[in-house]
Amino acid sequence: MHIKIDRNSRTPIYIQIRNQIRAMIFDGRLPPGSLLPPERKLAESLGVNRSTVLTAYRELKADGLADPHVGRGTVVLSVMSEVSESHNEFDPPLYSQFFSQISERANDPLLRDLLVMANRADVISFSAGISAFETDPVEALHGIEEEIINQPNHEALKHTPTEGFWSLREAIADLMQKRGISVSPDEILVLSGSQQGIDIAARVFIDPGDVVIVEEPSFFSALQIFSAAGARIIGVPVDDQGMRVDVLEQLLQRYRPKLIYTMPTYQNPSGVSMALERRRRLLELAFRRKVLIMEDDPYSEIRFEGARKPCLKELDPYGYVIYLSTFSKILFPGIRIGWVAAPRLIIHQFAMIKQLQDLHANSISQWIVERFLRSGRYEDHVRRISEEYRVKRDIMLDALLDRPIPGMEWIKPAGGYYLWCKLPEGTPNMSLLVNAAERGVSYVPGTAFYLGGKGGQYMRLNFTYPSREDIPAGIERLKEAITATLEKTPQKYPAEERSIKPIV
Repeated sequence: MHIKIDRNSRTPIYIQIRNQIRAMIFDGRLPPGSLLPPERKLAESLGVNRSTVLTAYRELKADGLADPHVGRGTVVLSVMSEVSESHNEFDPPLYSQFFSQISERANDPLLRDLLVMANRADVISFSAGISAFETDPVEALHGIEEEIINQPNHEALKHTPTEGFWSLREAIADLMQKRGISVSPDEILVLSGSQQGIDIAARVFIDPGDVVIVEEPSFFSALQIFSAAGARIIGVPVDDQGMRVDVLEQLLQRYRPKLIYTMPTYQNPSGVSMALERRRRLLELAFRRKVLIMEDDPYSEIRFEGARKPCLKELDPYGYVIYLSTFSKILFPGIRIGWVAAPRLIIHQFAMIKQLQDLHANSISQWIVERFLRSGRYEDHVRRISEEYRVKRDIMLDALLDRPIPGMEWIKPAGGYYLWCKLPEGTPNMSLLVNAAERGVSYVPGTAFYLGGKGGQYMRLNFTYPSREDIPAGIERLKEAITATLEKTPQKYPAEERSIKPIV
């Protein structure tokens, strides 16, 4: 339904709404039995008070054209004139009026846009956080078709338990033992990617208005999920030693959060790792304040130098850490297999929610991962990709240091996927994004990782996806875009006060 409001007209707005709906009823665009949009939805779409729409609907009822029904809505009663046979154009439904508040809070296509940009042939992508195709362990797929055919009862093609194949959960438990974490298979739930674990956690723990504490900056999809759940999100700053637990302590005294979400090792986007003493202090604070911690750990095995830092779950003597990880960053990005490790009661509750979402993770993907873990080639593969990504990181750093942009700074990550860069003071965020896109290079603006549109002075660069040859060329394009942006007359862009999205 398309209604135009003329705010300069002397005709009251409710009469304008009534008259336009009458016209739609008269010419057949709203046939008998049609439901008019709910008053609140129509009011929001038109930017008017709900009482204005309610008055318009009362006028339609007085005209004998509509009738409100409790629990059903306002129904069109009759057509007062013949529909012209030559009338072939009808307004489509105003679909946005039917969207729920949860869907509206989740209305952020950032991840989709990043993947689209990453797959454009004319763009060197530093944006999407995915692995390089040349590091995919395709040997894991050799002979898979024959094995599936020869399996008794074709088990890889059947349903699995919601918790996942038991043999895969056993293999994951063995892998976690190598990470220093002792769990049993029945304390593991296999996920359709680790992002599902964040979504399930939000559904299990969060009611609208509950407080969730996150790092700032933080993984943008986690921010989107908690926001969609109606959570009140509180950010804790991150420095080169990770989450500022001194600030966290003050926030815990003020708020009673349901959950602390953290990525303590090679954090996305900053690339930093939380210092050991901060990890211990975080666990102590969580225990004292009785707050659960969700530890998101997709990158800890991709280590370039330095000693391995223990996971929070490994250090947790209290049972407050829910551990989340994935194979998407190590094996194939499209395989979408992750897992959560937690006490059995939590795993049971997570499984109940997962069963409602997708019944179980993809059976063939589970079987591929299980076979690869059991083959003994997993550790060699991790070593190979870690070395490859270390080389790519260094190529990117060298390219940035070659005729560097004055005032541009970055953190050298000891592992993971990303380089977190601070732009020169006063760089117009929106203009740079446009200039980079025009030159065929993409990145993720820092605003995606902050609350309330902050972070415009930062950018995240992924060094794992582009080829070794493309990295210097892409950095050169990016430096050209920064230089061109800074050379323009400084302007104040009102839109830069709000969150922006990558241009595609």
